[in-house]
Amino acid sequence: MLPCLNEAEALPWVLARVPAGWRALVVDNGSTDGSADVARSLGATVVHEPRRGFGAACHAGLTAATAEFVCFCDCDASLDPAQLEPFVREVRSGAADLVLGRRRPQGRGAWPAHARAGNLALARLLRRRTGLRLHDLGPLRAARREPLLALDLTDRRSGYPLQMVVRAADAGWRIAEHDVPYLTRAGTSKVTGTWRGTWQAVRDMSRVLNEAPVREGTAR
Repeated sequence: MLPCLNEAEALPWVLARVPAGWRALVVDNGSTDGSADVARSLGATVVHEPRRGFGAACHAGLTAATAEFVCFCDCDASLDPAQLEPFVREVRSGAADLVLGRRRPQGRGAWPAHARAGNLALARLLRRRTGLRLHDLGPLRAARREPLLALDLTDRRSGYPLQMVVRAADAGWRIAEHDVPYLTRAGTSKVTGTWRGTWQAVRDMSRVLNEAPVREGTAR
């Protein structure tokens, strides 16, 4: 799943990096730059999600997908979809239920200091909440589709990736984390590109951390 909001510039590179034989599902979240047309012309399946929000786009992709294994990746060329191949192998083998990418910035401008600080603070809060010793809450990840749907994720904003990890941890999932290159994105980030966007994301995620544990109705 590739959540997309005005990423026409990045789409050619991102879609070219999707592993052969995989289905690229671009979820257009109200783009005005022709992103949907670009994605469609490059062979991607396009899903339209009018409700704005990162979580809304991700969940629309999850519900529209049909494969047993699903992956998430930003659509701004900051992350390489090809890095997901070993993630899927790890889930398929049963070694992990959810595999996450720990972003390692390549270049000074790849990850602004304020965004990195916010991510570090949330990782520490996550450790306190769940006991997981993760370093990043980045969007590159892989899991089985049906168990993800069973987590009954409800956040439709920036808290979606964190809620996925929290509820997976509550359900006893095995969660792995591996380093991945984090590149300078194309265009300006809607979240980490500004202090305001970062603060909004931190606020959304803090709300998720305050949720009571949800254990019923989850599965591996």
